[in-house]
Amino acid sequence: MTVTIRDAMTDPQLFGDTFAGDSFKAWRALLSGFYGLPLSDDEAAIWQQVTARTETPQEAHDELWLVVGRRGGKSHAAALLAVFEAAFKDHRDKLAAGEFATVMLIAGDRPQARTLLRYVRGLFEHPMLKPLVQRETAEGLELTNRSAIEVHTASHRAVRGYTCAAVIADELAFWFSDGARPDAEVIAAVRPALATLGGKLIALSSPYARRGMLWTTYKNRFGKAGRVLVAQAPSRTMNPTLPQRVVDDALKDDSARASAEYLAQFRSDIEAFLSVEVVDAVTRDKPLELPPVEGVTYTAFADPSGGGADEFTLSIGHREKGVTVIDLVVGRRGNPAQITEEFSEILKHYSITKVSGDRYAGAWVVERFADHGIIYQATAPARSELYLALGLAARSGQLELPPCEALAGQLVALERRTSRGGRDQIDHPPGGHDDRANACAGVVQALAQTKPAFIFEIGDSKRGAVAPAGLPETHLH
Repeated sequence: MTVTIRDAMTDPQLFGDTFAGDSFKAWRALLSGFYGLPLSDDEAAIWQQVTARTETPQEAHDELWLVVGRRGGKSHAAALLAVFEAAFKDHRDKLAAGEFATVMLIAGDRPQARTLLRYVRGLFEHPMLKPLVQRETAEGLELTNRSAIEVHTASHRAVRGYTCAAVIADELAFWFSDGARPDAEVIAAVRPALATLGGKLIALSSPYARRGMLWTTYKNRFGKAGRVLVAQAPSRTMNPTLPQRVVDDALKDDSARASAEYLAQFRSDIEAFLSVEVVDAVTRDKPLELPPVEGVTYTAFADPSGGGADEFTLSIGHREKGVTVIDLVVGRRGNPAQITEEFSEILKHYSITKVSGDRYAGAWVVERFADHGIIYQATAPARSELYLALGLAARSGQLELPPCEALAGQLVALERRTSRGGRDQIDHPPGGHDDRANACAGVVQALAQTKPAFIFEIGDSKRGAVAPAGLPETHLH
């Protein structure tokens, strides 16, 4: 007997106790339609509401892209779909010896991946399904039918080499990796893995800015017929148990954010600050770090960190023929005192005795650098001001960046947001990092009012010493 997704959600011997009630009515209609099941009149009305399609489904779809508000039940649905695809479908006749049909759950980071795995394991505690579990691993489950469920973080390298029965991408609008947006690379990497078994691609996410794979797919496919299904639903449509007052209070506090988080509307107040093309145009081919040159005056900026996910970063640069050259940018994680000592040696290598930075940790950073003979000046302007200076230099071609992949990713991920007061704010996206970008921007801003006092040639390269703005340039040939 074939078990359908509706059976799994309504049968009291399966998951009816959890998914058969009114709170999951919209999910039952959407998922039944996704798998091409006939819909009741009530289900058809919900289907048309959330998909903007006038026709009810006649066949199963290959992909589901669901834009739904927070607290809308996405994690429950993702776990249910993973269990359904792994436990109720048999791909053994298509598998080679030793091969598993993998249901891949991809999340933005490890804590989120662990949350999904807890939901999955909870469903497999069901008495009818528990005997299917052959082995549990740190990443997931292996089943007796040669299916496996594994959780992964959003890395296009880590998801290759699998044969997938389904791929479920959770909150992909918020995937970040060293500042980069890996959604397109990950989706491109998993589609071939789905081809052998005709597996489903399912992406569930709250919306964010009008860019990335979720936005592009929504813009091109929402409301249109085809085997790629796009649905959009506010939180309370998918989860009517969410109190209306929660949504109302959020809308009063910040209507733009709440419209995305609870009404499932893409934000129009956020846009990319720097394009890939602009960053690529001002990035040198090599080397990653330029060695110090005698006679050149260098400027440094540090972005301290106490550990954790953020890097303690240092950037050094100088002015050369009207261009700000970033000689190096380095980032370290670990013991802040040891990193301060390492960075002090780098600064001395470039004959730098002063470094600027933000006011992180008060006097601690000042004292640690002083221990190594470096003056730390906490004189950093607002982050948005730093990025505006960097953006101006990049767009005018007056900037040279090192070929650092992490730096480029952070710069491209920067967002320009318009506040309720009408002011532009530039910062990293939620869950992202901008440590290296911030350090480079600090150097650019510090050098914005300087220009080279003289230019001299060394081999094929030209390096200039820095003079205060207003002094004449003298060229030595």
